[in-house]
Amino acid sequence: CGYDPAGVLPYNHLLWADSKENLVELALQVLIVTLDEGANQSDGPSDNLFLNYLSRIHREEDFEFMLSGITRLLMNPLVQTYLPGSQRKVNFHQELLILFWKLCEHNRKFMFHVLKSSNVLEVIVPILHYLIDSRADHSKVGLMHIGVFILLLLSGERNFGVRLNKPYTATVPMDIPVFSGSHADLLIIVFHKIITTGHQRLQPLFDCLLTILCNISPYLKSMSMTAACKLIHLVEAFSTPWFLMSNQTNHNLVFFLLEMLNNIIQYQFDGNYNLVYTMIRKRTVFHQLANLPTDCSTMQKNASKKSKKPLTRKSSQIEDESMEGSQPARPAEPGTLKASLMKLPRIENLTEDVSAHPSKKLMDQLTQSLASNSLESGKPIAAVAGSPVQPGADVGRGEAAGSEKVEENEKKDDSSSTADKWVPTPEWISSWKNKMPLQTVMRMLQVLVPQVEKMCIDKGLTDESEILRFLQNGTLVGLLPVPHPILIRRYQANPGT
Repeated sequence: CGYDPAGVLPYNHLLWADSKENLVELALQVLIVTLDEGANQSDGPSDNLFLNYLSRIHREEDFEFMLSGITRLLMNPLVQTYLPGSQRKVNFHQELLILFWKLCEHNRKFMFHVLKSSNVLEVIVPILHYLIDSRADHSKVGLMHIGVFILLLLSGERNFGVRLNKPYTATVPMDIPVFSGSHADLLIIVFHKIITTGHQRLQPLFDCLLTILCNISPYLKSMSMTAACKLIHLVEAFSTPWFLMSNQTNHNLVFFLLEMLNNIIQYQFDGNYNLVYTMIRKRTVFHQLANLPTDCSTMQKNASKKSKKPLTRKSSQIEDESMEGSQPARPAEPGTLKASLMKLPRIENLTEDVSAHPSKKLMDQLTQSLASNSLESGKPIAAVAGSPVQPGADVGRGEAAGSEKVEENEKKDDSSSTADKWVPTPEWISSWKNKMPLQTVMRMLQVLVPQVEKMCIDKGLTDESEILRFLQNGTLVGLLPVPHPILIRRYQANPGT
């Protein structure tokens, strides 16, 4: 963490050899190997002394030293200077991300130190850059997974969502549209790019990406128009009948997106007028989702279209113009070894549901649980009965049960993919269609659409700025359903990760 490859003088790496770079890279690789628990680790305390020592680091100056070193080395390949090629570029960012992941997972005090200030954004920006840059390369699927898991782990804490409201200044060129907004907008736009232009092997990560957006949504104070359009485009793409009926679990993606929209409408309506305006313009998407057909003939017709429509977006060149200096994502070179990973567990086995507004009864149970077990074992507290759970998810999620479910899901997925026997039925659609959380969205549209239409007719408006100003000053107090409790899905350790 104390290594600085930049040096003092420009182009110094062309004059003198730097032996420290190889030393740092090898030290990182050895450290990562020593911190590996292995796949056969039991539920008890770890026997790995390196992990035990890592979890005991507690001094603030040590945390600051590690965080500043990791952020400096992560940003090194991305730094733009007036003198091209004047600084040495290191290329061990994947090892740095694994080390950062281990630190956050096994040392909660370090993670809280990272999240207590805006320094966390100095880690998030390079992570998002590496994600957007690796989305088309099959050989970098491991880098994609570790980056997404870091974001999933951090998103389980409230401070992460709050820090994302800081305005973003484009210090790192990325292959995304130019926008003006916050780091939360950057996160949404990058996730949209990964989902719509990434390779096929990234589809198991869609649940994780949308879970991250759900976790941060109650704290997003304002969303730019670009990010709002990208978000609603995901709703539009995932809610099409052909996509919903092409897989047994695709409807869960729509549930995540609707939950995110509900959180923003209920808790951050005042500042998100861009999103509300976009939802009003695309209101037919939500009406079609509410009126999804369940008859057999229409279902078969929609299911037959699943191979004809990719998740792409038609838009103008100006809107999708990438940042200056950015490079498009490149696929792997011919002959490159494709990385292979363990099958990713389902999102319900990868996270646990925790209410952000626990009741008094729940607080008493949590206190008793903390006093008896949690401080000794260091394990997270699972959600108790009565907490709101995503439709289709299980309430009790022990680690042993979670591993059994992963094996069962793997068998089911393998059998269904090979035989391809599963076909949607009216009963299957009805089982989840009636549970879709559309009430808040439909109520908002029911209230605002007539007002906006009347204002446009009376004043003859053709400019959206007047409508945005009206929505900015509007309110839905007393008109929406009773606010639902905020549900946070926190990462929990799993053999698949």
